[in-house]
Amino acid sequence: MPGIRATADAERLAAALDAATERLVPPGPYPEVAAEPDIEEATWLAFLLALAGPGELQAAILAARPSWEAAEVPDLPGDRSRTVAAYRAWAERAGSQAAAFRGEDTWTPARRFARVFERLALPGFGRAARFDLLTALGAAGRYELEADQLQFGGGQDATTEAAKRVLVSGDTLLLERRARDLADACGVPLAALDRGLADWGTPGTHVDLTADLPGSIRAGLSLR
Repeated sequence: MPGIRATADAERLAAALDAATERLVPPGPYPEVAAEPDIEEATWLAFLLALAGPGELQAAILAARPSWEAAEVPDLPGDRSRTVAAYRAWAERAGSQAAAFRGEDTWTPARRFARVFERLALPGFGRAARFDLLTALGAAGRYELEADQLQFGGGQDATTEAAKRVLVSGDTLLLERRARDLADACGVPLAALDRGLADWGTPGTHVDLTADLPGSIRAGLSLR
């Protein structure tokens, strides 16, 4: 870990990775997505939650449960209503949300993740929200999705900026390789680095430093 020289930084990263790994255990970060019997409504709910991001807006969406079939859209700030319109158009071109996310029958879960991630590059739907959507749907068991890349992006992306600091590189291919090495060393899914790195690198984000961490994560970060 060339970018981590202080034990406190390593402890914070270890705790963040552990919490991010737990978040991906089925039914995933949004149990309501796994429990919803209708695949179209479940997918719509997951999209809205990912678009909203953590906070009060997510709670409001869960309380209201806007319907896909009824074309119900929550009151969203900024330009997010434009993102919703683009998403609905994208799904309708495929025939349904399920068809859009499943793609080709021959795709592996990793291939499906990468292709759908690419196709979801909609206005106002950045890397973090797309990654959260796909990992949530995969963890909920709604689609066969598995990240084999972190899909590092530019702009104000917390995961990418944290990875540059921890892995000491601005080269995307090198960052992806070092991220896989880190995940393997810590015994966590690669997708856990998405939220783990972002939480580690964002000042003010709470990370539970009292949690009992798995030995594999401690060993991977050379912590006693």
